Amino acid sequence: MDHLSFRLSDDDKLRMNDAMKLDEQDPLHHFRSRFLFPSDSRGQPKTYFCGNSLGLQPDTAKASVEQVLEAWHHLAVDGHFTGPHPWMEYHRRLAGPMADIVGAKEEEVTIMNTLTTNVHLALGSFYRPTGQRTKILLEADAFPSDRYAVESWVKLHCLDPEVDIHLLQADAQGYLSPDLIHDAIVKAGDRLALVWLGNVNYYTGQYLPMDLISGWAHEVGALAGFDLAHAAGNVPLNLHDDSVDFATWCTYKYLNGGPGSIAGFYVHERWNAHPRLAGWWGQQRSTRFDMRTPFMPEPGAEGWQISNQPMLSMAPLQASLALFQEAGRERLREKSLTLTSYLEQMLGKIHLPGMQILTPAQPEERGCQLSVYIPQHAEEIYRRLLASGVIVDFRKPQVIRVAPVPLYNSFQDIWKLGHHLQDIVRQVHHS
Repeated sequence: MDHLSFRLSDDDKLRMNDAMKLDEQDPLHHFRSRFLFPSDSRGQPKTYFCGNSLGLQPDTAKASVEQVLEAWHHLAVDGHFTGPHPWMEYHRRLAGPMADIVGAKEEEVTIMNTLTTNVHLALGSFYRPTGQRTKILLEADAFPSDRYAVESWVKLHCLDPEVDIHLLQADAQGYLSPDLIHDAIVKAGDRLALVWLGNVNYYTGQYLPMDLISGWAHEVGALAGFDLAHAAGNVPLNLHDDSVDFATWCTYKYLNGGPGSIAGFYVHERWNAHPRLAGWWGQQRSTRFDMRTPFMPEPGAEGWQISNQPMLSMAPLQASLALFQEAGRERLREKSLTLTSYLEQMLGKIHLPGMQILTPAQPEERGCQLSVYIPQHAEEIYRRLLASGVIVDFRKPQVIRVAPVPLYNSFQDIWKLGHHLQDIVRQVHHS
Protein backbone atom coordinates (compact mmCIF):
# COMPACT_ATOMS: atom_id res chain seq x y z
CA MET A 1 0.00 0.00 0.00
CA ASP A 2 1.57 3.29 -1.13
CA HIS A 3 0.86 6.05 1.37
CA LEU A 4 0.79 8.54 -1.52
CA SER A 5 -1.62 6.51 -3.68
CA PHE A 6 -4.86 8.20 -2.60
CA ARG A 7 -6.32 11.66 -2.29
CA LEU A 8 -9.60 12.64 -0.71
CA SER A 9 -12.15 14.21 -3.02
CA ASP A 10 -12.12 17.97 -3.42
CA ASP A 11 -15.61 18.40 -1.99
CA ASP A 12 -16.22 18.51 1.73
CA LYS A 13 -18.06 15.21 1.93
CA LEU A 14 -16.20 12.61 3.95
CA ARG A 15 -16.66 9.41 1.95
CA MET A 16 -17.13 6.17 3.87
CA ASN A 17 -16.69 4.16 0.66
CA ASP A 18 -13.14 5.50 0.26
CA ALA A 19 -12.25 4.23 3.73
CA MET A 20 -13.85 0.84 3.11
CA LYS A 21 -11.85 0.38 -0.11
CA LEU A 22 -8.61 1.27 1.64
CA ASP A 23 -9.36 -1.27 4.38
CA GLU A 24 -10.01 -3.93 1.73
CA GLN A 25 -6.58 -3.20 0.20
CA ASP A 26 -4.79 -3.26 3.58
CA PRO A 27 -2.74 -6.47 3.98
CA LEU A 28 -2.61 -5.94 7.76
CA HIS A 29 -6.33 -5.33 8.26
CA HIS A 30 -6.87 -8.80 9.76
CA PHE A 31 -4.67 -7.92 12.77
CA ARG A 32 -7.51 -5.69 13.99
CA SER A 33 -9.44 -8.80 15.04
CA ARG A 34 -6.51 -9.84 17.26
CA PHE A 35 -7.17 -7.00 19.72
CA LEU A 36 -9.90 -6.32 22.27
CA PHE A 37 -11.64 -2.95 21.93
CA PRO A 38 -13.52 -1.14 24.71
CA SER A 39 -17.26 -1.08 24.10
CA ASP A 40 -20.16 1.27 24.78
CA SER A 41 -23.31 0.58 26.81
CA ARG A 42 -24.81 -1.31 23.85
CA GLY A 43 -21.77 -3.53 23.53
CA GLN A 44 -20.56 -1.81 20.36
CA PRO A 45 -16.78 -1.34 20.03
CA LYS A 46 -15.58 2.21 20.48
CA THR A 47 -13.31 3.97 17.99
CA TYR A 48 -9.91 3.95 19.68
CA PHE A 49 -7.10 6.39 18.88
CA CYS A 50 -5.25 6.36 22.20
CA GLY A 51 -2.49 3.82 21.59
CA ASN A 52 -0.01 6.62 22.27
CA SER A 53 -1.17 6.45 25.89
CA LEU A 54 -2.27 2.83 26.38
CA GLY A 55 -2.29 0.16 23.67
CA LEU A 56 -5.16 -2.27 23.32
CA GLN A 57 -5.08 -5.78 24.75
CA PRO A 58 -4.00 -8.56 22.36
CA ASP A 59 -6.55 -11.38 22.32
CA THR A 60 -3.84 -13.84 23.39
CA ALA A 61 -2.69 -11.80 26.41
CA LYS A 62 -5.07 -13.52 28.81
CA ALA A 63 -3.89 -16.98 27.79
CA SER A 64 -0.28 -15.87 28.14
CA VAL A 65 -0.92 -14.68 31.70
CA GLU A 66 -2.90 -17.80 32.53
CA GLN A 67 0.03 -19.93 31.38
CA VAL A 68 2.20 -18.23 34.01
CA LEU A 69 -0.51 -18.65 36.65
CA GLU A 70 -0.82 -22.35 35.81
CA ALA A 71 2.93 -22.80 36.16
CA TRP A 72 2.83 -20.99 39.50
CA HIS A 73 -0.02 -23.28 40.58
CA HIS A 74 1.49 -26.59 39.50
CA LEU A 75 5.23 -25.91 39.77
CA ALA A 76 5.49 -23.18 42.40
CA VAL A 77 9.15 -22.27 42.92
CA ASP A 78 10.27 -24.88 40.38
CA GLY A 79 8.67 -22.72 37.69
CA HIS A 80 11.88 -20.71 37.62
CA PHE A 81 13.74 -23.67 36.07
CA THR A 82 11.17 -26.14 34.67
CA GLY A 83 7.98 -26.15 32.64
CA PRO A 84 7.39 -25.05 29.03
CA HIS A 85 8.77 -21.54 29.60
CA PRO A 86 11.00 -21.37 32.71
CA TRP A 87 10.85 -17.98 34.38
CA MET A 88 14.61 -17.74 34.78
CA GLU A 89 14.93 -17.36 31.00
CA TYR A 90 11.57 -15.82 30.17
CA HIS A 91 12.90 -12.31 29.56
CA ARG A 92 15.20 -13.74 26.91
CA ARG A 93 12.16 -14.83 24.91
CA LEU A 94 11.29 -11.15 24.65
CA ALA A 95 14.75 -9.73 23.99
CA GLY A 96 15.02 -10.94 20.40
CA PRO A 97 11.64 -9.62 19.18
CA MET A 98 12.22 -6.37 21.08
CA ALA A 99 15.69 -5.98 19.57
CA ASP A 100 14.09 -6.25 16.12
CA ILE A 101 11.67 -3.45 16.98
CA VAL A 102 14.34 -1.04 18.24
CA GLY A 103 17.06 -2.01 15.76
CA ALA A 104 19.62 -3.48 18.16
CA LYS A 105 21.61 -6.63 18.72
CA GLU A 106 19.76 -9.05 20.95
CA GLU A 107 22.42 -8.86 23.68
CA GLU A 108 22.08 -5.05 23.73
CA VAL A 109 18.44 -5.24 24.89
CA THR A 110 16.73 -6.45 28.02
CA ILE A 111 13.29 -6.16 29.61
CA MET A 112 13.19 -4.90 33.19
CA ASN A 113 11.62 -2.52 35.72
CA THR A 114 9.49 0.42 34.58
CA LEU A 115 10.43 3.35 32.38
CA THR A 116 11.35 6.00 34.93
CA THR A 117 13.26 3.46 37.03
CA ASN A 118 15.28 2.62 33.92
CA VAL A 119 15.84 6.31 33.20
CA HIS A 120 17.40 6.67 36.65
CA LEU A 121 19.52 3.54 36.19
CA ALA A 122 20.73 4.83 32.82
CA LEU A 123 21.55 8.30 34.11
CA GLY A 124 23.34 6.75 37.08
CA SER A 125 25.62 4.92 34.66
CA PHE A 126 26.04 7.41 31.84
CA TYR A 127 25.83 10.87 33.37
CA ARG A 128 29.31 11.09 34.84
CA PRO A 129 30.28 14.77 35.01
CA THR A 130 34.00 15.47 35.27
CA GLY A 131 35.85 18.78 35.26
CA GLN A 132 34.02 21.23 33.05
CA ARG A 133 32.08 18.49 31.22
CA THR A 134 28.92 18.69 33.31
CA LYS A 135 26.05 19.75 31.04
CA ILE A 136 23.01 17.74 29.93
CA LEU A 137 21.07 18.75 26.82
CA LEU A 138 17.32 18.32 27.33
CA GLU A 139 14.11 19.45 25.63
CA ALA A 140 12.42 22.29 27.48
CA ASP A 141 9.14 20.46 26.81
CA ALA A 142 10.40 17.00 27.74
CA PHE A 143 8.00 14.64 29.47
CA PRO A 144 7.94 15.51 33.21
CA SER A 145 9.60 12.26 34.35
CA ASP A 146 12.59 13.00 32.13
CA ARG A 147 12.93 16.50 33.56
CA TYR A 148 12.57 15.27 37.14
CA ALA A 149 15.11 12.47 36.65
CA VAL A 150 17.68 14.73 34.98
CA GLU A 151 17.30 17.37 37.68
CA SER A 152 17.69 14.68 40.34
CA TRP A 153 21.00 13.41 38.98
CA VAL A 154 22.41 16.88 38.48
CA LYS A 155 21.62 17.64 42.12
CA LEU A 156 23.00 14.28 43.29
CA HIS A 157 26.30 15.30 41.70
CA CYS A 158 26.10 18.55 43.70
CA LEU A 159 25.63 20.60 40.55
CA ASP A 160 23.10 23.30 39.68
CA PRO A 161 20.21 22.45 37.30
CA GLU A 162 20.00 26.12 36.32
CA VAL A 163 23.58 25.96 35.08
CA ASP A 164 24.15 22.35 34.09
CA ILE A 165 20.92 21.58 32.21
CA HIS A 166 20.71 23.21 28.80
CA LEU A 167 17.06 23.38 27.71
CA LEU A 168 16.23 23.31 24.02
CA GLN A 169 13.37 25.68 23.26
CA ALA A 170 11.09 24.67 20.39
CA ASP A 171 9.48 27.28 18.15
CA ALA A 172 5.96 28.63 18.60
CA GLN A 173 4.42 25.54 16.94
CA GLY A 174 6.44 23.18 19.15
CA TYR A 175 8.89 22.21 16.38
CA LEU A 176 12.41 21.40 17.54
CA SER A 177 14.71 22.08 14.60
CA PRO A 178 17.56 19.58 14.10
CA ASP A 179 19.72 22.61 13.26
CA LEU A 180 18.93 24.03 16.69
CA ILE A 181 19.97 20.75 18.32
CA HIS A 182 23.20 20.67 16.30
CA ASP A 183 24.08 24.26 17.16
CA ALA A 184 23.41 23.69 20.86
CA ILE A 185 25.66 20.62 20.90
CA VAL A 186 28.46 22.41 19.08
CA LYS A 187 28.15 25.47 21.32
CA ALA A 188 28.31 23.36 24.50
CA GLY A 189 31.35 21.52 23.10
CA ASP A 190 33.63 20.06 25.74
CA ARG A 191 31.26 21.19 28.51
CA LEU A 192 28.59 18.74 27.29
CA ALA A 193 28.43 15.40 29.10
CA LEU A 194 25.18 14.00 27.78
CA VAL A 195 22.38 14.51 25.29
CA TRP A 196 19.09 13.11 26.63
CA LEU A 197 16.08 13.56 24.33
CA GLY A 198 12.73 11.98 23.61
CA ASN A 199 13.04 10.39 20.19
CA VAL A 200 9.34 11.16 19.54
CA ASN A 201 8.04 14.11 21.49
CA TYR A 202 5.02 13.11 23.58
CA TYR A 203 3.22 16.43 22.99
CA THR A 204 3.83 17.26 19.31
CA GLY A 205 4.65 13.82 17.93
CA GLN A 206 7.85 15.07 16.28
CA TYR A 207 10.32 12.28 15.42
CA LEU A 208 13.97 13.29 15.85
CA PRO A 209 16.90 11.96 13.76
CA MET A 210 18.83 9.79 16.22
CA ASP A 211 21.66 9.04 13.81
CA LEU A 212 22.49 12.72 13.34
CA ILE A 213 22.09 13.63 17.00
CA SER A 214 24.26 10.72 18.19
CA GLY A 215 26.96 11.67 15.70
CA TRP A 216 26.91 15.33 16.76
CA ALA A 217 27.14 14.35 20.45
CA HIS A 218 30.06 12.00 19.85
CA GLU A 219 31.93 14.62 17.82
CA VAL A 220 32.18 16.84 20.93
CA GLY A 221 32.96 13.92 23.27
CA ALA A 222 29.47 13.60 24.79
CA LEU A 223 27.14 10.58 25.03
CA ALA A 224 23.70 10.28 23.43
CA GLY A 225 20.72 8.67 25.14
CA PHE A 226 17.04 8.62 24.19
CA ASP A 227 13.66 8.10 25.81
CA LEU A 228 11.75 5.94 23.31
CA ALA A 229 8.41 5.88 25.15
CA HIS A 230 6.55 7.27 22.12
CA ALA A 231 8.88 5.73 19.55
CA ALA A 232 9.18 2.00 20.29
CA GLY A 233 6.58 0.17 18.22
CA ASN A 234 5.69 3.42 16.42
CA VAL A 235 8.59 4.52 14.20
CA PRO A 236 11.61 2.79 12.61
CA LEU A 237 14.48 2.58 15.09
CA ASN A 238 18.09 1.54 14.49
CA LEU A 239 19.76 2.02 17.85
CA HIS A 240 22.90 0.01 17.13
CA ASP A 241 23.62 1.37 13.65
CA ASP A 242 22.83 4.92 14.81
CA SER A 243 25.47 4.44 17.51
CA VAL A 244 23.08 5.42 20.31
CA ASP A 245 24.80 4.89 23.66
CA PHE A 246 21.73 3.94 25.70
CA ALA A 247 17.95 4.14 25.59
CA THR A 248 14.87 3.29 27.63
CA TRP A 249 11.19 2.85 26.78
CA CYS A 250 7.90 1.71 28.22
CA THR A 251 5.82 -1.09 26.68
CA TYR A 252 2.26 -0.02 27.53
CA LYS A 253 1.78 2.40 24.63
CA TYR A 254 2.41 1.17 21.09
CA LEU A 255 3.81 -2.14 22.34
CA ASN A 256 0.51 -3.14 24.02
CA GLY A 257 2.09 -4.65 27.13
CA GLY A 258 -0.71 -3.59 29.49
CA PRO A 259 -1.15 -0.75 32.01
CA GLY A 260 2.08 0.05 33.85
CA SER A 261 3.82 -2.87 32.16
CA ILE A 262 7.50 -3.75 32.27
CA ALA A 263 9.94 -1.54 30.33
CA GLY A 264 12.77 -1.93 27.83
CA PHE A 265 16.44 -1.04 28.20
CA TYR A 266 19.23 -0.78 25.63
CA VAL A 267 22.98 -0.35 26.05
CA HIS A 268 25.35 -0.31 23.08
CA GLU A 269 27.77 -3.24 23.18
CA ARG A 270 30.77 -0.91 23.57
CA TRP A 271 29.62 -0.16 27.14
CA ASN A 272 29.56 -3.74 28.46
CA ALA A 273 32.19 -2.95 31.10
CA HIS A 274 30.68 0.40 32.12
CA PRO A 275 29.83 1.10 35.79
CA ARG A 276 26.23 0.59 36.82
CA LEU A 277 23.93 0.33 39.84
CA ALA A 278 24.13 -3.40 40.43
CA GLY A 279 21.62 -5.96 41.62
CA TRP A 280 21.69 -9.73 41.89
CA TRP A 281 19.73 -10.38 38.68
CA GLY A 282 22.50 -8.62 36.73
CA GLN A 283 25.04 -11.12 38.05
CA GLN A 284 26.26 -13.75 35.60
CA ARG A 285 23.76 -16.58 35.50
CA SER A 286 26.44 -19.18 36.18
CA THR A 287 27.13 -17.68 39.62
CA ARG A 288 23.85 -15.81 40.34
CA PHE A 289 22.78 -18.23 43.04
CA ASP A 290 26.19 -18.59 44.71
CA MET A 291 25.28 -15.56 46.85
CA ARG A 292 28.78 -14.76 48.11
CA THR A 293 30.41 -14.25 44.71
CA PRO A 294 31.67 -10.73 43.85
CA PHE A 295 29.56 -8.93 41.26
CA MET A 296 30.45 -10.02 37.73
CA PRO A 297 27.79 -8.69 35.40
CA GLU A 298 26.10 -10.75 32.72
CA PRO A 299 27.39 -9.51 29.34
CA GLY A 300 25.26 -6.97 27.51
CA ALA A 301 22.19 -5.11 28.71
CA GLU A 302 21.25 -7.97 31.05
CA GLY A 303 24.11 -6.87 33.28
CA TRP A 304 22.03 -3.79 34.20
CA GLN A 305 19.18 -5.91 35.58
CA ILE A 306 18.47 -5.35 39.25
CA SER A 307 15.84 -7.78 40.44
CA ASN A 308 13.92 -10.96 39.71
CA GLN A 309 11.64 -10.35 36.73
CA PRO A 310 7.85 -9.77 37.17
CA MET A 311 6.40 -12.67 35.24
CA LEU A 312 2.81 -11.43 35.23
CA SER A 313 3.97 -8.23 33.54
CA MET A 314 6.10 -9.93 30.90
CA ALA A 315 3.42 -12.39 29.81
CA PRO A 316 1.06 -9.92 28.03
CA LEU A 317 4.06 -8.29 26.35
CA GLN A 318 5.12 -11.66 24.97
CA ALA A 319 1.68 -11.96 23.33
CA SER A 320 1.99 -8.53 21.73
CA LEU A 321 5.55 -8.99 20.48
CA ALA A 322 4.47 -12.14 18.65
CA LEU A 323 2.02 -9.99 16.65
CA PHE A 324 4.76 -7.49 15.79
CA GLN A 325 6.92 -10.32 14.50
CA GLU A 326 4.07 -11.64 12.40
CA ALA A 327 3.21 -8.24 10.92
CA GLY A 328 6.79 -7.09 10.24
CA ARG A 329 8.10 -3.63 10.99
CA GLU A 330 8.40 -2.57 7.33
CA ARG A 331 4.75 -3.34 6.62
CA LEU A 332 3.69 -1.65 9.85
CA ARG A 333 5.60 1.51 8.94
CA GLU A 334 4.11 1.52 5.45
CA LYS A 335 0.57 1.26 6.82
CA SER A 336 1.32 3.85 9.49
CA LEU A 337 2.39 6.37 6.85
CA THR A 338 -0.77 5.70 4.88
CA LEU A 339 -3.12 5.91 7.87
CA THR A 340 -1.54 9.09 9.16
CA SER A 341 -1.60 10.75 5.75
CA TYR A 342 -5.28 9.82 5.43
CA LEU A 343 -5.98 11.28 8.88
CA GLU A 344 -4.12 14.46 7.96
CA GLN A 345 -6.22 14.92 4.84
CA MET A 346 -9.41 14.09 6.73
CA LEU A 347 -8.63 16.77 9.32
CA GLY A 348 -8.06 19.20 6.47
CA LYS A 349 -11.77 18.80 5.60
CA ILE A 350 -12.82 20.10 9.02
CA HIS A 351 -13.60 23.82 8.94
CA LEU A 352 -12.58 24.97 12.40
CA PRO A 353 -11.00 28.44 12.68
CA GLY A 354 -7.44 28.32 13.95
CA MET A 355 -7.16 24.53 14.01
CA GLN A 356 -3.60 23.46 13.29
CA ILE A 357 -1.68 20.19 13.21
CA LEU A 358 1.44 20.69 15.36
CA THR A 359 3.06 17.45 14.23
CA PRO A 360 5.50 17.93 11.31
CA ALA A 361 4.01 17.35 7.86
CA GLN A 362 7.07 15.45 6.58
CA PRO A 363 6.51 11.68 7.04
CA GLU A 364 10.13 11.11 8.12
CA GLU A 365 9.59 13.53 11.02
CA ARG A 366 6.58 11.82 12.59
CA GLY A 367 5.07 8.53 13.60
CA CYS A 368 1.35 7.82 13.69
CA GLN A 369 0.39 10.49 16.24
CA LEU A 370 -1.01 13.82 15.05
CA SER A 371 -1.33 16.56 17.66
CA VAL A 372 -4.14 18.92 16.78
CA TYR A 373 -4.10 22.44 18.21
CA ILE A 374 -7.62 23.87 18.65
CA PRO A 375 -7.57 27.46 19.97
CA GLN A 376 -11.23 27.53 21.06
CA HIS A 377 -13.47 24.90 22.65
CA ALA A 378 -10.74 22.21 22.55
CA GLU A 379 -11.78 20.53 25.78
CA GLU A 380 -15.47 20.65 24.89
CA ILE A 381 -14.75 19.08 21.48
CA TYR A 382 -12.67 16.41 23.19
CA ARG A 383 -15.47 15.56 25.64
CA ARG A 384 -18.04 15.40 22.85
CA LEU A 385 -15.81 13.05 20.89
CA LEU A 386 -15.62 10.77 23.92
CA ALA A 387 -19.39 10.88 24.27
CA SER A 388 -19.74 9.89 20.60
CA GLY A 389 -17.60 6.79 21.19
CA VAL A 390 -14.34 8.15 19.76
CA ILE A 391 -11.48 7.83 22.25
CA VAL A 392 -8.71 10.36 21.74
CA ASP A 393 -6.32 12.09 24.13
CA PHE A 394 -6.39 15.67 25.48
CA ARG A 395 -3.38 17.68 26.63
CA LYS A 396 -4.06 20.98 28.30
CA PRO A 397 -4.68 23.61 27.37
CA GLN A 398 -5.64 23.17 23.69
CA VAL A 399 -4.26 20.00 22.07
CA ILE A 400 -6.05 16.80 21.07
CA ARG A 401 -3.73 13.90 20.23
CA VAL A 402 -4.92 11.29 17.73
CA ALA A 403 -2.88 8.13 17.11
CA PRO A 404 -4.05 5.73 14.35
CA VAL A 405 -2.07 2.61 15.29
CA PRO A 406 -1.35 0.36 12.28
CA LEU A 407 -1.75 -2.94 14.14
CA TYR A 408 -5.40 -2.35 14.99
CA ASN A 409 -6.77 0.92 13.58
CA SER A 410 -8.57 1.09 10.25
CA PHE A 411 -9.35 3.72 7.64
CA GLN A 412 -13.01 3.42 8.65
CA ASP A 413 -11.98 4.42 12.18
CA ILE A 414 -10.53 7.62 10.73
CA TRP A 415 -13.69 8.22 8.71
CA LYS A 416 -15.76 7.89 11.90
CA LEU A 417 -13.51 10.40 13.67
CA GLY A 418 -13.88 12.87 10.80
CA HIS A 419 -17.64 12.33 10.61
CA HIS A 420 -18.17 12.91 14.35
CA LEU A 421 -15.71 15.81 14.50
CA GLN A 422 -17.44 17.58 11.61
CA ASP A 423 -20.81 17.28 13.37
CA ILE A 424 -19.36 18.38 16.72
CA VAL A 425 -17.72 21.46 15.19
CA ARG A 426 -21.07 22.49 13.69
CA GLN A 427 -22.82 21.98 17.05
CA VAL A 428 -20.20 23.95 18.99
CA HIS A 429 -20.30 26.90 16.61
CA HIS A 430 -24.12 27.00 16.52
CA SER A 431 -24.56 26.69 20.29
